[in-house]
Amino acid sequence: MSEQIRIAMWSGPRNISTALMRAWGNRPDTIVCDEPLYGHYLKVTGLPHPGAAEVIESQETDWRVVVRELTGEIPGGKRVYYQKHMAHHLLPEIERDWTDALTNCFLIRDPREMLTSLVKITPEPGVVDTGLPQQVALLDRIVERTGGVPPVIDARDVLEGPRRMLGLLCDAVGVEFDERMLSWPSGPRDTDGVWAKHWYGEVERSTGFRPYRPKDDEVPPGLEDVYEECLGYHERLHRYRLR
Repeated sequence: MSEQIRIAMWSGPRNISTALMRAWGNRPDTIVCDEPLYGHYLKVTGLPHPGAAEVIESQETDWRVVVRELTGEIPGGKRVYYQKHMAHHLLPEIERDWTDALTNCFLIRDPREMLTSLVKITPEPGVVDTGLPQQVALLDRIVERTGGVPPVIDARDVLEGPRRMLGLLCDAVGVEFDERMLSWPSGPRDTDGVWAKHWYGEVERSTGFRPYRPKDDEVPPGLEDVYEECLGYHERLHRYRLR
């Protein structure tokens, strides 16, 4: 339990990824990293995300340099390096071998709930914008290389049972569970990306995981095919989820 560990949590957008980062960031033995490949992603794609220029300015945009930092010495002398990643930031030109040095985990969410939230920000999202194909490809690579299945957690499961699911996750990655992961002080963090002011308002007001609330929104017109494709990817991941 004293060995250093680098945890890469691969998520899609509109998930509980930032709340999960808060949980790990509240551990005294852990340093967290917020979407380190976002700057590269925005510079290459040119997408008009809120504050894009500021994000690019704030981060290293050469993915090779970022990777060296993610796989190098853990900052602050901490034992656990928790890296919050968006799977869609894994653009095709980014090699994948460096992920072998990490303990890779996957955070998923029901595609209907994810898409009905994502469409409010990205009006015409494609499947690659959800990060699901990238998650499946990375999971398949890990299974082929190691013969084992990496941890997969479902956002709904976490919200319905934070203590149980975080305990299962900690067991799966080989660290002891810490009760401090279940609650945290409200407010911003120095480790948050500069984009926090655009996206993290609700998380900044939170002091823990909020109970799961079902969404009744229907899949937006025109996204039925995207939803069906997402559903296939999601099902491949969901079958492996911790429970």
